[in-house]
Amino acid sequence: MRKHIKIGTRASLLAVTQSSWVKEQIEQRYPGTTVELVKITTTGDKILDVPLAKVGGKGLFVKELEDALLEGRADLAVHSMKDVPTELPAALHLGVATERENPQDAFLSNRYADVIALPQGAKVGTSSLRRKSQIARLRPDLVIEDLRGNLDTRLRKLDEGRFDAIILAAAGLNRLGMADRITSLLDPAQMLPAIGQGALGLELRRSDHELLAGISFLNHPATVTAVTAERAFLLRLEGGCQVPIGAYATVKGDTVTLTGLIASLDGREIIREQESATSAGAARLGTRLAEKLLDRGGRAILNELYGA
Repeated sequence: MRKHIKIGTRASLLAVTQSSWVKEQIEQRYPGTTVELVKITTTGDKILDVPLAKVGGKGLFVKELEDALLEGRADLAVHSMKDVPTELPAALHLGVATERENPQDAFLSNRYADVIALPQGAKVGTSSLRRKSQIARLRPDLVIEDLRGNLDTRLRKLDEGRFDAIILAAAGLNRLGMADRITSLLDPAQMLPAIGQGALGLELRRSDHELLAGISFLNHPATVTAVTAERAFLLRLEGGCQVPIGAYATVKGDTVTLTGLIASLDGREIIREQESATSAGAARLGTRLAEKLLDRGGRAILNELYGA
């Protein structure tokens, strides 16, 4: 392993925490190597007053990190996989996916135990269209409003009483040592997670074979299989933050099971299916399930959303 590695990371607390974990793993494995974090502010970090769905969604948190890789200012970039577009620059690739954290969404409230316990007209904060549509399906009587900002900002808004509850990814809270803020977890049967949620992806230059070999110990095959199926599903749907799409894959032995969802914004139309395949067929599984949902009415939902 080389003596010095530069990791490109977003400057947010969660991103730095995730990248610091990767740094620690590499330095423990290779005592003669030092790892430097190169903090980069992305477009998504700068735009905090507009829902991501209105400004492009996926890619907003990775482009500047990829530029740093292409220009040699960084050797690795650590991403939350749910933020990574399905198409990458030709010279780059996702060489490693680390073992997945809890992929579920978390319900946070200072007064109520879960979504079902919320009173009629309660205010729930989230900017995710995927979450909005599924909450609206569960509880059409709730008021769902946009919630942006870093984690501290979101928690402060909850604590100030501006929301009765907010929905966040459990993985981020766990990684920050804030699992105690989670009131309850939303079962995937209630709330299908985002594609890649809970997984970290390590992106690097395709030509950097030595570095890839050196960090391969961080790769988690079952996570790679699950995320491969989910991202193939997303790629076939050409989806991003602008549309309510969810997918979640589980791996047991050599079998991967994928559940996928396409929803209307108001949650009134939700098309959901599940299929399984061997791990080697994970990408084909994602494509096949996406086509099944499109044929069942998903194409009409997406055409209407993209048209709007």
